[in-house]
Amino acid sequence: MAEITLSQADAETLIEMPKSRVDNTVWNFPQPGHSISIPLKAVNHREDFLLDVWVGRIAVFSKGTYQNRARLAIVLVRLDFGGPPHRNPDGEEVACPHLHVYRQDFGDKWACPLPNDKFYHTSDPWSMLHDFMRYCSIVEPPSFQRGIFL
Repeated sequence: MAEITLSQADAETLIEMPKSRVDNTVWNFPQPGHSISIPLKAVNHREDFLLDVWVGRIAVFSKGTYQNRARLAIVLVRLDFGGPPHRNPDGEEVACPHLHVYRQDFGDKWACPLPNDKFYHTSDPWSMLHDFMRYCSIVEPPSFQRGIFL
């Protein structure tokens, strides 16, 4: 199967495109070791997106991943927290938490430190989820119920 790729300009347009929830479902924040994929849509209704939320099994809520996908399979932005450092294709090591932003010809293989002006509470997964949704231009975010672990 051929790999789906985007130009850098198209990826940046999709990241910046205002997104909203598709309905008023209240999503349960995943229990340890589980994940959810939440459908989103562009405000202009021209694109569909997914918000993925995964929580680590062992470290409970101190490890996880949030990602925003377009066209079902293209990771536009991914936030990894509570895990090991990431080694970029050029050998640079980036500590966790870190952000993967789509890069043409590399997809989500490059990581960078979290921008301090966008992510304010990097030790709190709940706050990071909200910062992540803002970073991904989710202007009408899905509703979450926190659950007993968070």
